[in-house]
Formats: sequence, C-alpha cells, structure tokens
Amino acid sequence: MTDRYWSSMEALGLDELHALQLKRLRWVTKHAYDNNEAYRARFKAAGFHPDDIKGLPDVVRIPVLSKEDLRDTYPYGLTCTPPDTWIELHSSSGTTGKPVTNVYTEGDLRNWAEVMARGMYAGGLRPGEKIQIAYGFGLFTGGFGFYHGARRLGAMTIPTSSGNTKRQIRLLADFGAHAIGATPSYGLHLAEVAEEMGMERDDFQLKVGFFGAEAWSDEMRAKLEERWGPGFRAAEAFGLTEVGGPGTSFDCEARTGLHVNMDHFLVECVDDEMQPVGEGEEGELVITTLTHEGFPAIRFRTKDLAMMDGERCACGRTFVRHSRILGRRDDMMKVKGVIVFPRQIEEAIMGVEGSSENYQIVKFNAGPFLDLRVQVEPTPAAWRAGAQERLSAAISAEILSLVGLRVDVEIMEPGSLPRSEGKAQRVIDQTK
Repeated sequence: MTDRYWSSMEALGLDELHALQLKRLRWVTKHAYDNNEAYRARFKAAGFHPDDIKGLPDVVRIPVLSKEDLRDTYPYGLTCTPPDTWIELHSSSGTTGKPVTNVYTEGDLRNWAEVMARGMYAGGLRPGEKIQIAYGFGLFTGGFGFYHGARRLGAMTIPTSSGNTKRQIRLLADFGAHAIGATPSYGLHLAEVAEEMGMERDDFQLKVGFFGAEAWSDEMRAKLEERWGPGFRAAEAFGLTEVGGPGTSFDCEARTGLHVNMDHFLVECVDDEMQPVGEGEEGELVITTLTHEGFPAIRFRTKDLAMMDGERCACGRTFVRHSRILGRRDDMMKVKGVIVFPRQIEEAIMGVEGSSENYQIVKFNAGPFLDLRVQVEPTPAAWRAGAQERLSAAISAEILSLVGLRVDVEIMEPGSLPRSEGKAQRVIDQTK
C-alpha cells in the first residue's frame, strides 16, 4: 500500500503490464486446454492451440465464450481444477435460463480480495474504517466481493445484506459506517426513506458509496451525491458473475473511466465480428480472466458496450480504462427505427428539474411496431406545485432531444412506482 494507491501494481509501466498480461494469457489458455475437455474441444474446433499466443493481439484467435455456452456446460463443465480445491461458489440468478456458476479456489479468493481492495481504496475507504455491505449475501457475487475486499483492506465489515430498509438506515447511523455498498437504485431508495424518517446528513458518517450491478447514468450519480449530501462520493465497481464478480475495473477521483485491473484481466473492445475497435470507438467488452484457477473465463462476451482509453490517467494510474457502460446489447430497443438504450432514457429524465430517480420504461406493441411509454415520479415538491402536464412535456422534449424519439410520458404520484432492494427493474415488457 502507498499513500496514493493500494498497490504499486496500479502505477507499473505499461510495457511491464503488457508483458505480464501476455505471460498470464499463455498460462490461462494452457491451463484450460490441459485441464478441461470442453475448453480443449472448443479450441480445437476453432483451430487454436495455446502455443499460438505469440503476442497480446493473438487473443483474437481464441473463440469467444457466450453466456449460452456457460449455461450449456452448467454447473461445472468449464471448471479447471479438482473439486477438492473449490472453497466457494457463486452463481447468477438464472431468471432467464440456467444460472451461470463460478467456483473459487483459495488463490481465486485472494486475487478477488486484492482487486476489490484496490477499488475501495481508490474510492476513499481506508484501513480501520467501516463499510456497510447492503448487496445481497448468498449466491450473488456482490455482497461477498465487497466482504472479501474490505477484509483485505483492513476495513470493518457490517454485512447487513439487502432489504429491511429502515433497519439499514438505523444501522448506518448507529454503527457509523464510512462507506456503503449497494446497487445505485437501492442507494437512492435508502436516501429517500432516511428523509422520510426525518434523518439528516449529519446523522451519518458516510463519505463514499460503491455502486454497481446495474447500469446507471452520470445523472444518477449526481442524484446520489445530492441526496447523500456534501462530502459524499458515488464510486463505481464493475464486474460480472461470469468473470468472478465485481473487481474487473474501478473508477478513481479523476472520473475519466474505470481502471481495468490489468494484472488479472485482459479487456478487449470489439465490433460485431469480435475484432478490436480503435481507442475511443464504441464496441462490446470481451473479458479474459488471467489468473482464475477454478473457473477461467476466456474471451467472455459481456454484451456491455463501452469505449477504451489507454492514455495515462490524471490520477497517475497506468491501468487502461474503459468508459462507463453505454448500454447493453440485450437492452437495445429499436423503436420506430430508432436505436434506444434505457440508460439514455434515464439520462433524459434526470436532466429535467422536478423529476425524481423513480421511473419505469414500458415496452408495448402498437400494431406491428414496438413503442415506449415512460412513467416518472416527480419530486414531492414538484408534485405539490402541480403542473404535471408541463413536467411531462419537458421530459418528453428532453428524450426527443437526446434520443431522437418522441414518447408519451406519464407523471405518477410519488411513491406509486415499485422500489427495489436489489437490481431495479426499469423496463416493463408488455409485448409478450
């Protein structure tokens, strides 16, 4: 640990980092080839052998791995160490099919704790401070990722898990947490309920929130910081169950993108043909775990859209950055010929004074075409002031300006839309 960074690795020269990535890319492909029949068959079918890796650009020779591939091999089909080496297991919810399972060796947990500690240190959490972890504990990776990372950092963990909101708020105040980990939608819900309970900013010692597990806009970040008051910073942690959970990348004080933990992950940004795009060009993130032993994910398609930036960050870290997630291929909607992502709708809503963070996007069929309706709760002050028609028109105009699509906006009474204690369901699909 240094005063500025948790690990000196974060400021290592790029040439050294790339050399380390190449060494570890060779290791992980050979590890998978030698120890897993399904990986070996996939590689052979693509005409690839681990010895083909001569440089980092050769990663494109490796076949990509999709979520469907992981489900086809459920539960342990892509594991690469014996079962007696596994000491922890996590999985996705499986709400859209078979869940994705990830197993962890002792070494995997050490590495997970390390990358999480880096991100929390960058966000401002220090040894001896306290973090209340309001992500769910269980098969979901979020809660345990922050738990392992906080222990590595030397912070005190308050593992409340998600739910029981009023109790969460009382514990935040009583135990004096300096940080909280939660989904951004739940972080806002906590602030909303704290206000309803008559609590004020001075009742809390919070200085940073670590938010992730769902897409959230810059406007949502600003709303979180406004709600929790002066001195509070909303930091981002990025990762997926398929690549081990949160910890792939993290943001810093400069807020110019999320730093990839390059010694543990190789992140590509690719086009539809799985070929690299240039820096600053939008593409899909494809992630390779370089050090995972139990379940290495090699060229996993995230379907998250972002841009890469290799310039040295103002914070001094040399780790390359990717932008905040611009959208997901799965979330992309084509409405009246216009490509729309929910994050763009959120950005428009948050940009209009009088709008709250509580909204839903309803997809429905209008004859043979897909259409949208947006439901938004105003702030309590805006509701009391009336003029709902004016607010509706303003939000509709902002969506038209940002997205190029005209949609109906329905102003809802405050408190009428459902709240979430985990991932918020922002899109309601009425087309099925």
